[in-house]
Amino acid sequence: MADTVKMIENERVHTDLKTHDFYYALPEELIAQTPSERRDFSRLMVLDRKSEDCSVEHRHFYDVIDYLNPEDVLVVNSSRVIPARLLGVTDKTGASIELLLLKMLENGEWETLVRPGKRAKVGASFTFGEGALRATVTDITEGGNRTVKFEYSDKFSSIYEALDCVGNMPLPPYITEKLADSERYQTVYAKERGSAAAPTAGLHFTPELIEKIKAKGVGFCEVTLHVGLGTFRPVKEEDIEAHLMHSEHFSISREVAEEINKRRANGGRIIAVGTTACRVLESASAPDGTLSEMNADTKIFIYPGYKFKAVDALITNFHLPESTLIMLVSALAGKDRIMKAYESAVNEKYRFFSFGDAMLIL
Repeated sequence: MADTVKMIENERVHTDLKTHDFYYALPEELIAQTPSERRDFSRLMVLDRKSEDCSVEHRHFYDVIDYLNPEDVLVVNSSRVIPARLLGVTDKTGASIELLLLKMLENGEWETLVRPGKRAKVGASFTFGEGALRATVTDITEGGNRTVKFEYSDKFSSIYEALDCVGNMPLPPYITEKLADSERYQTVYAKERGSAAAPTAGLHFTPELIEKIKAKGVGFCEVTLHVGLGTFRPVKEEDIEAHLMHSEHFSISREVAEEINKRRANGGRIIAVGTTACRVLESASAPDGTLSEMNADTKIFIYPGYKFKAVDALITNFHLPESTLIMLVSALAGKDRIMKAYESAVNEKYRFFSFGDAMLIL
């Protein structure tokens, strides 16, 4: 990887769209609480953004291979979710405390969300797992998050081993049922640990489906973006242009960039698996769409009016109303098409959000 870490931000584009333009009504019973029995048995809505009638097809995810051509390349985010939710006590009073790890900083400390915040003044310390892990608040960020320094028992060789022992999987708040198998909140190709939430579009792939896709001649390339909660931060401003994205770290290797560039030059499509992979590709691409090796932080915010440089198609889940994620897919397919597709998904009783069904935007 390149040694230089820089910040990527897109130029803001003007739009008259407001946050409420991305609202849709969703019955609570359509919010998926558990994964589908088999990953690739989830449903798949196929939306051809070039069609004039906004029509969609209703398939299953294992049918995605029918829409892929031999020169195409799927680009996935191989980041692995860490057990980022910590439940412990304050050292001073023994009161309960909850930490949610957002991202590791360059000095080895972590930016975290602490509840309740009143117990997390600078210098406050907390204990987790009966002493297996301790945290001390070193700073309070402008947004109110806490920077903490961790110390862990010498029986662990790394902070990640300690988290595996005492941490909990940070499921989104709309999932209220207990997850029986924590690996179902990981993609089958997850590798580098660092995400506070799963890149959920990839949850539908199985090793067998990936092998079938590769056997067809389709490329399968991995990039990394460590998903922070900033991706899911509510858009509180009426004007979406005023919303500020939190930074997330990503990397794309020289080999992957060259493979994608080669396939695109041969007429293949770049198909991002998930909004996080999409943000990596758009952050790492030149104006002509060519990709380069990069190791950087990105604050890229993609909403209608954005001109895509690298991504030709997208596999994604169904996203929360008024979220930056539904704005991103609307930028690719068009807001009216997306809102009509979401209305169809509700009528057809698709399953929504992290453990829900998928959409292929061509």
